[in-house]
Amino acid sequence: MIGAFVTGTDTGIGKTWVSAWLVRSWQADYWKPVQSGTLDGCDAEVIRRVAPEAEIHPSAHSLPEPLSPHEAARLAGVTIRLGDFQPPPTVRPLVVEGAGGVLVPLNATDLMIDLMGRLGLPVVVVARSGLGTINHTLLTLEALRRRGLEPAGVILNGPSNPANRQAIEHFGRIAVVGELPRLDGVAGLIAHPPLAWRPWQ
Repeated sequence: MIGAFVTGTDTGIGKTWVSAWLVRSWQADYWKPVQSGTLDGCDAEVIRRVAPEAEIHPSAHSLPEPLSPHEAARLAGVTIRLGDFQPPPTVRPLVVEGAGGVLVPLNATDLMIDLMGRLGLPVVVVARSGLGTINHTLLTLEALRRRGLEPAGVILNGPSNPANRQAIEHFGRIAVVGELPRLDGVAGLIAHPPLAWRPWQ
């Protein structure tokens, strides 16, 4: 299985936009193992609009409330288990989008980072480009490495900030493999050039 697990330094950081960019760039399939907040819609709707030809695999858990997976599951009367997550069969690259950041709980004992380890895909970290991103990004990279997961690269989301990019690359010992500027909605993302970088090459 080739592809990437897309995580972020926070909630609302732009993981779905980056995931859509990767799906379109790589002609990949998309899978979000845990989708919470279905009352407000699903992230797969963005993927479908940006890459209508992509195969979107159903989530293992779709939870109504827009909360951390463990709390949304509790309110829904559901228990999330790592064994629930089996990668969907595909011959194309697979973009897997996490929920929240790396230490978001799935249940009383497992975190999102445990799911990353289970799936074994290269991890791409999405970070905002502006103020505060250096600390949040370095903490995320450190958490991944403490678990033996070497992140494949960082993608910055937002207006260009060369100083923050340089600091992340220097102190994080990692490459910023892409930057997604502020775009004019789905149309802007569709028109944006594809990302040539591939974590499996």
